[in-house]
Amino acid sequence: MKKTGALRVVSIGGGTGLSALLAGLKRYARPLYQGDPWLELTAIVTVTDDGGSSGRLRREFDVLPPGDIRNCMVALAEDGAFLSRLFQYRFSTGRGLKGHSFGNLFLTALTNITGDFPDAVRQSAEVLKIAGRIFPSTAANVALSAVLEDGTVVRGETLIGRSRKRIHTVRLEPRRAKPLPETLEAIANADLITIGPGSLFTSLIPNLLVSGIPKAIRESKALKAYFVNLMSQPGETTDFSAADHLAALLRHSGPGLIDCAVVNTSSVSSSLKELYAAEAAAPVRNDIQAISAMGIEVVEAELLGKPWKGVERRGKARHDGQAIADVAMKLALRGRARGGKRK
Repeated sequence: MKKTGALRVVSIGGGTGLSALLAGLKRYARPLYQGDPWLELTAIVTVTDDGGSSGRLRREFDVLPPGDIRNCMVALAEDGAFLSRLFQYRFSTGRGLKGHSFGNLFLTALTNITGDFPDAVRQSAEVLKIAGRIFPSTAANVALSAVLEDGTVVRGETLIGRSRKRIHTVRLEPRRAKPLPETLEAIANADLITIGPGSLFTSLIPNLLVSGIPKAIRESKALKAYFVNLMSQPGETTDFSAADHLAALLRHSGPGLIDCAVVNTSSVSSSLKELYAAEAAAPVRNDIQAISAMGIEVVEAELLGKPWKGVERRGKARHDGQAIADVAMKLALRGRARGGKRK
C-alpha cells in the first residue's frame, strides 16, 4: 500500500467474527471521492481449517484451506458486487462439486497456476478489488491439535470443534511455522492490532502459534485490542468468562500481548439464551475486575447485532460489524497518538 497518513489497522483471526469486523471497517478503507482512505487495513487469517469444502480441497490438492480467506475477501469487496456474490456461490449438486464454493475452487486453481498460495490470495484480492490486504498467518501447511483437560489429544480443527470436553492447550503441527515477511511489516507499522472476535482455540490462537507473530505484536507500538466473544462455545469455551478468554490467549502467546479488552454490554434476549442453552452455551460474563487485575483495560460497548437485522431469527448472536468497526477506529486513533507517525 502507498504510504499515507491513514490509520493502519491489522486484524487477526478467522471465521465469521473477523469477517464481521472487516465488513464494518471496509467503509473507512475505501477512498473518499478522489482522496486517500482513512484506513489502511490488513487481515491476518488462520489456515488450520480441515472441514467442509476447505478440508476436501486441502486433502485432494495439497493447498492451504481457502474458506476463511475467501470470506474475508468477500467482506472487503464492494457491497453487492457481482464477483463477491460469485465467490460465495456454493454448488448444491454435481459429483465432486457439491458443497464447494466457487471462491474456494478459484483460489485452489490459482494456487496451482502460480504455485504459491499467498500469491493466489493477492491476485484474487485484485480481482475482487478489496478494500485492504489479506495474508494467511503462515504459508506452511499446518494442522491443529489440542490437549483436552483430561489429557486426551485431539488432532484436526474439525474434531477439536466437535469435542465437548474443555480444551487446555492447542498447538500447530509442525510447530515452527513461519509468517510472511509482509505480515511482520504490517504488525510493526500498525496503529491498532485487533484479535477477534472469533472461536478462541480454533480461529484466534492458531495465528499466535506462528513463530514470530507474538514477538512482533509485543514489539509493535500499536495499541493491541482483544474483541471478546458474545457467547461461549460448547466444549471449546464452556463456562469461560471474558477473563478466561484472555488468560487462554496469554497462556499460548506469553504475557504483555493485550492492552485492552472490548466487551459487549448489549443484553441477549431470553429466547436467544434458551437456544444457546440447549447447546450448553451462554453469554460470556464480563468479569471486569478480573480483567483489570490482569493489567488490561476494559472497553465497554453495545456490540450485539439488532434483532430487526434478522440475527435472532437465525438463532445466532452476532457482532454488529459497524459497531465493532467504530470501536476499532477510536482505538486506532489512540494507537496513532501514543505511537507517533508511522514510517
